[in-house]
Amino acid sequence: MTDLTPTPARHRVDGATPQERPLRHVWNACLGAGRANEALRADWQAHFREAVEVLGARTVRFHGIFHDDMFVYRATYGGGFGPDNVLPEPVITFSYVDKVVDFILGVGARPFVELGFMPRALATQTETLFWWKAHCSPPNDMGAWAELVRATVQHWVDRYGVDEVRQWRFEVWNEPNLVPHFWTGTRTQYFELYEATVRAVRSVDDRLLVGGPSTSVFVPDDRYRGEVEDPTRTHGTAAAADVDALDWQPVWIEEFIAWCAERDLPVDFLTTHLYPTDFAFGANGEVRHIRRHVDATPDDLTTMQKIIAASPYPDAELHITEWSTSPSSRDRMHDTLFAATYVTRAFLRSADLTDSLAYWTFTDVFEEGGAGLGPFHGGFGLVNEQGLHKPTFHAFAMLARLGDTLLLDTDHGVVTRDSASGDVAAVLFNYPADMGRRPVGSADSYAETRALAEVGPARRVRHTVDGLVPGARYAVERVDWEHGNVAEAWHAMGEPLNLTREQTARLRAVADDLWRTELVVDADGVLDIDLELPAWAVASVTPA
Repeated sequence: MTDLTPTPARHRVDGATPQERPLRHVWNACLGAGRANEALRADWQAHFREAVEVLGARTVRFHGIFHDDMFVYRATYGGGFGPDNVLPEPVITFSYVDKVVDFILGVGARPFVELGFMPRALATQTETLFWWKAHCSPPNDMGAWAELVRATVQHWVDRYGVDEVRQWRFEVWNEPNLVPHFWTGTRTQYFELYEATVRAVRSVDDRLLVGGPSTSVFVPDDRYRGEVEDPTRTHGTAAAADVDALDWQPVWIEEFIAWCAERDLPVDFLTTHLYPTDFAFGANGEVRHIRRHVDATPDDLTTMQKIIAASPYPDAELHITEWSTSPSSRDRMHDTLFAATYVTRAFLRSADLTDSLAYWTFTDVFEEGGAGLGPFHGGFGLVNEQGLHKPTFHAFAMLARLGDTLLLDTDHGVVTRDSASGDVAAVLFNYPADMGRRPVGSADSYAETRALAEVGPARRVRHTVDGLVPGARYAVERVDWEHGNVAEAWHAMGEPLNLTREQTARLRAVADDLWRTELVVDADGVLDIDLELPAWAVASVTPA
């Protein structure tokens, strides 16, 4: 690792004077989760309660609200699909859904409703995805699907009140461009599903908020220009000498906007997924990640904002309903300090560009690929299955403590002020200069990630904040290679697959053992922030 960067110039800001530039907390506006049925688990609920209380999560989005394990659309008595088991008429029930939504509202958050997947009895193709056999097809009866949506939304309005439900967002489906995985139909069939769905939602109340198309991801070619993906086009990125020189564009967004405008359909918000990767198939048939540069996310958001501004829906919100360093739930980079620094940097650079940037996901209680293999298996979560805090969790907690007004915005962090309390808070980070424009990438093993620990240099950060109360105390916390780096501690244990209670307790203590100190405002009302940040460190300064 190289030595400390040259001593930087000191920034001076006035902490008492209100500023005009707001800071949107896009990082906790929405968090992702796996599927609705997982929200019935006690550990999922404990992790989400903490996400609300500590990280400030305001909404949560997940798949499968209509999957058969939620028992919403009932065409049989439940024992099978034989002729003697069929109900005279389909019945719609909400007992499991009510438990989930009641819990979410009860802890102070709201659902960001993803309407999907297809109940088996309405699916044209069944058991198409995951071990839990999601049905990701167009409906065999569009009218029955529309009635299911209408009845569900009406139930929520009746149960929670229209004023509450008007604050939710209703997103139609998930990643319908990924055929035959999350959708088995064509692009036009998805657009037809959107039309039927939004008309059903709006039939309950014309002020409910609806949107789509929830596509994934940006691509640099025309593989999604037709009715279904053309897989022969996915070789383009693999052959490119410089993938960042390619023209990366969203999938189906402009076509979706045109379809809706032609039919006078509401689009209150646009949604898409912005994993900073692409996939290409090598000659040996193996999938390899195409990793885009470190600022791919704000670049893509800028592209989306230009498209929206030029569209017939210029006031539409933008919600990125899935985002992470990669779209793999077995990417060991998710467990690391390096991911924490990457996401902190990306969130702060994206705050002006979107209404939400939903980290996928808040917990490793996530079963698309089955339960994880071991306590640190590369799951998406901010916490692992045992609820141990990864470095990304601490980064989110630091971001949550920021104010809503920017006093200072630099390449290595921000200083903010809370417009209600007047409190000053900062988040500072060191995404090492030696990385240049490189992203953190992906890894198949934890040992593979450790090479980034040798990247440097350390960085000194100096800021002065005037106009504060003399004698006020400010707490400094820092997650770095030596502090709060729980996966590294697990690696030092020998990477045990099954933790003992004693090992879990030791790792929990390591996970929350951040570097801490305190700063005091001097007699002139000046707070002097002068910190050395080791490579990859993320730090916060907040009122003690």
